[in-house]
Amino acid sequence: MQDLPPTDPAVDRLVEEIIGRVADKWTMLLIEILTEKECCRFGELARACTGISQKMLTQTLRAMERDGLVNRTVYPVVPPKVEYRLTDLGLGLSKAFCGVWLWAEANLETIEQARRDYAGKQEI
Repeated sequence: MQDLPPTDPAVDRLVEEIIGRVADKWTMLLIEILTEKECCRFGELARACTGISQKMLTQTLRAMERDGLVNRTVYPVVPPKVEYRLTDLGLGLSKAFCGVWLWAEANLETIEQARRDYAGKQEI
């Protein structure tokens, strides 16, 4: 077996953080919504992301903004108007994660059959 070169610990940490962010259900749903709609206000995101609490939506959007996935634009009007849009980095992640959806679509029946087979084994 060929020895792999050592990895950069900073890159390792970043990969772990990003995998944690991407594995977060709400982040992926918000990325999907923002990919489809391009730009949304907070209320639109709350309505489109069924089941998310206001607190979780706020926390998730802040984390996405911190990681450079989302731009938050505040307009100086009354009442306040705030819009969210994916950055190029967020759009790139959306494209990368599109592969997972394509894989799931292509393998749906196989996975469902495997789950039925597994459940049948558990009953014995």
